[in-house]
Amino acid sequence: MGLDYQLVLWNKHKKTYDKIIAFSMLLYIILFAVITLVFNAETSIETLVIRAFGSLAIIMLHIILVIGPLARLNSNFLPILYNRRHLGVSMFIAALIHGGFSIFQFHALGDVNPIYSVFTSNMDYASLTNFPFQVLGFLALLILFVMASTSHDFFLGNLSAKVWKRLHMLVYVAYALIIAHVFLGAFQQETSVFTIGILVIGFVIVVSLHLITAFKEGKIDAAKAEEKEGWLKVCDISEIEEDRAKIFTVENERVAIFKYDGKLSAIHNVCKHQGGPLGEGKIIDGCITCPWHGYQYLPGNGQSPPPFTEKVATYALKLQGEMIYINPDAFNEGTEVEPCNY
Repeated sequence: MGLDYQLVLWNKHKKTYDKIIAFSMLLYIILFAVITLVFNAETSIETLVIRAFGSLAIIMLHIILVIGPLARLNSNFLPILYNRRHLGVSMFIAALIHGGFSIFQFHALGDVNPIYSVFTSNMDYASLTNFPFQVLGFLALLILFVMASTSHDFFLGNLSAKVWKRLHMLVYVAYALIIAHVFLGAFQQETSVFTIGILVIGFVIVVSLHLITAFKEGKIDAAKAEEKEGWLKVCDISEIEEDRAKIFTVENERVAIFKYDGKLSAIHNVCKHQGGPLGEGKIIDGCITCPWHGYQYLPGNGQSPPPFTEKVATYALKLQGEMIYINPDAFNEGTEVEPCNY
């Protein structure tokens, strides 16, 4: 967790992450240029840059879109999720270079404003096959710009996690625009079969992983707990690993029950930072630690340790033998609840 707003808080892991991103991007551009020039030596520099950075941005966007579901399915992908915003900003830079060179090559040499030309050079908006596909790419680039420019925690803190999250869900709108941009471009002018292939394969992978994750989480939401005198029967103690949690749906809210130091505590599953699943994290140094970005909460009261101020709702638990029961009525955020000893 970070306390003060700074330009960027680069720790050792973030520096390594960013070096890998930069090296991978550079390696891809070099390989793409070499392969292109070997098979088509007459390719102009402008066209090479447009295709290289365009295909790079598409690949990076697909990686960004699958990181979330992969991390939910396998915790080994969590380190990639941790700094996904860095990858998003890098992807926007690649898309910006692609868009900038495209506008320059196709719209900057006339006698009208290049941006105006993007929207007016082809006015066949009523046509499906001849629709001005460059407009779709430009709109996608604007969305990616908004997301990249608001990626810092300063905006997350001031917009609120809910608003910020909704704003960044526009990535799926940008993705749809890019799909239409590429496929319409394939109808109207020469387009790389390689880029089309990336898009088709990537789309199948993105949709499949999201559906698998939704099915997995739907099973949690669909599970019905047995009620007994106002308490809900959830699970046996042995079903929860030490310093870990099990997630249940209580009154349409996901709740995480943590097992630690001979105690059990229950808190609301959603982290206040970016809505991360606290129940998929673990107890570190006595604190529940969000698997997404390391935000922490004390298990007994759902409060972040001082000087941090984030709070989540807590729940009362009781034991009958080895069976855990939860009171479905949540306490106010940050309320101290006596842990259930076992």
